[in-house]
Amino acid sequence: MSKVVWRICLSVCVLLTSVGSFAQSSYEGGARMSASDARSRARVHTELGAAYFEAAHMGAALDELKIALEADSAYAPAYSMRGLVHAHLKEDAKADADFRRALEIAPRDPEVNNNYGWFLCQTGRAKQSVNYFVQALRDPLYETPWHAYTNAGMCSIRAGDLDAAQGYLLNAIRVGRDGAYLARFHLADLLYRRGNLSESRIYLAETMKAIDPPSAEMLWLALRLERRLGNRAAEATHATQLRNRYPTSPEYQEFLKGNFE
Repeated sequence: MSKVVWRICLSVCVLLTSVGSFAQSSYEGGARMSASDARSRARVHTELGAAYFEAAHMGAALDELKIALEADSAYAPAYSMRGLVHAHLKEDAKADADFRRALEIAPRDPEVNNNYGWFLCQTGRAKQSVNYFVQALRDPLYETPWHAYTNAGMCSIRAGDLDAAQGYLLNAIRVGRDGAYLARFHLADLLYRRGNLSESRIYLAETMKAIDPPSAEMLWLALRLERRLGNRAAEATHATQLRNRYPTSPEYQEFLKGNFE
C-alpha cells in the first residue's frame, strides 16, 4: 500500500470516527454542531481533500473541500488547498480567488502564503511571488521553512535575481539539512550557470546520491557539467543513462541536437 493510499484510508477512518461522535452527541443532546465540531469536520475533510490531490484524484479532492467549507466557511486551509487543486486544473481565476480568500482569513499563515507564492510564480509573476515566501518565513513556528526557501530560490531565478536565489537555496539546505534535495539540485544548476563548476558538482553529487534513479534534469546537468570540466568518460556515462532511461525527454532531444548550453 502506497503512502498516499494509506493516508487516504487513515483520513477516512478519522472522518468516520468524527462523524460518528458528532451524530451520537447530536442524537443524545439534540444540539447543533458547535464551532469546534465544525472546525474539526472542516479540518478532516481538508486533509482528505489534500490526500486525494496528492493521489491526482482532483474531482474527489474538490468534493471533500466543498464539504469542508460547508462545515466551516472561514477555514483558510480549505480555501488554500482548493486553490492548489484549481491551479493544477489550470483554472487560474478560481485558484486566485481561493488563495486571496484564504489570505483574507489568515494573512500570516505560512502554508497559505507559500501556496499562493508558488501559484504566482507558476503564472508568470515570479518577482511578486517572493514576497509571499518571505512572509511565510516570518512565522517562527513554520514547520517546513525549507519549502518556502526553496520556492523563493527557484522563483528568484525566474525573476533574474541570481544573488538572492543563491542565498535562499543555501538557507533551504541549512534548515532542511539532508531533506532539501530539490534545493541542492537547483543550487547546483545555478552555480553551473554562474561558472562555479566545482561547487556545482558537489551539490549535484549529493542530490544524485540521494535520489535513485536520477531524473532527466539531473542527468542533463551532470552531462553538461562534466563536459565543461573536460571529463569525457563521465559525460559519456551520463549520456548513456539519459538515453536509456529518458529517450523521449526534452533533455535527451537537446542532447541529440547538440544544444549543451
